[in-house]
Amino acid sequence: MDNEGRGSEAEASAAPLRPDIRIGLVLMNKFTLHSVAELIEPIRFAADVSFLSRQIFCQWEWMSCDNQPVTASCGMMVTPTAPFNLHAGWDYVVFAGGLLDETRHPPPWLLHEMAGLQRRRIPIIALCSATFMVAQAGLLDGKKCAIHFTTRDEFRQRFPQVTPIVDQTWVSDGGIISCPVGASRALALDIIRQHCDELRAKKVHKYLLMEEGKKKAGAPHGIPAGGELKTWDDDLVRRAIVYMRQHLSSPEPLHHITDYLQVSSRQLNRAFICHTGDTAAAHWRKLRLEQARKLMVSSSESINNIARTCGFSDASHLIVWFRKQYGETPADYRKRRRDVGRLIHPC
Repeated sequence: MDNEGRGSEAEASAAPLRPDIRIGLVLMNKFTLHSVAELIEPIRFAADVSFLSRQIFCQWEWMSCDNQPVTASCGMMVTPTAPFNLHAGWDYVVFAGGLLDETRHPPPWLLHEMAGLQRRRIPIIALCSATFMVAQAGLLDGKKCAIHFTTRDEFRQRFPQVTPIVDQTWVSDGGIISCPVGASRALALDIIRQHCDELRAKKVHKYLLMEEGKKKAGAPHGIPAGGELKTWDDDLVRRAIVYMRQHLSSPEPLHHITDYLQVSSRQLNRAFICHTGDTAAAHWRKLRLEQARKLMVSSSESINNIARTCGFSDASHLIVWFRKQYGETPADYRKRRRDVGRLIHPC
């Protein structure tokens, strides 16, 4: 199947300057291979225009804590593709656990590195027993996490300040995404939908022979459709982002938000810088750009119309900010995504 739709040299040279997702995977000794494969296989299919496993739209690296090969619980040995480095501009850092003996008592330096990721607001994905490590680092205090039912009792005893959930495929709370064994494919698809586009999610569905859009009643899931992979600890930031999303199409001045929330611009910016790393205006612009990027694929509207729909004054204004954020023009982005569409729905 991987020989279908082999990309041309033109496709290879058409790689965007900045991928949609960069993921660093830290494999703990005796990690569960199934969880890792379920997470990365959908992303591998979403990463390439064709089926050559090229890391074009998505990029990832395998790491271990000591930069040495690491052995999965099934006995398979994996050699790291990059040295251990959590400061390499990752959009997500995945810690892949497995056998509890290897993750019950992580070294203090690793817990410090995890805390550093949270301070820098980089989402952490804890697969399988890696949730124990994140809880040991104190990053789940007062939060919820997804736990496999076989480890719930021990987890509750060791971390009474954390609420374990056993009937959801994954849970995102305060920048920590926890995912028990065997459920990471659903998480991967939500990552693709939110960071790439629905078209590539459909490609993954089709070529991994997955059922699409058929959820059984009462089936567990991490978030409702259209939810967020990131959650915000600050109530002011949460309410402001809700307002921003409801007003993406109108180029309102920032004081409309501060008037609505009855706070000063200084208070609002302080909260946003503390919890998102951006000013309120910069975060609002990023939300508008995300919406513009989705519309470039899901509609045939002109760039000028999309610019106005997303609160930009004209196409030139959108193009400038789009290039700064994503490293390519909206037109280039649209062309690349339509190349994927032709693979899914060939003429």
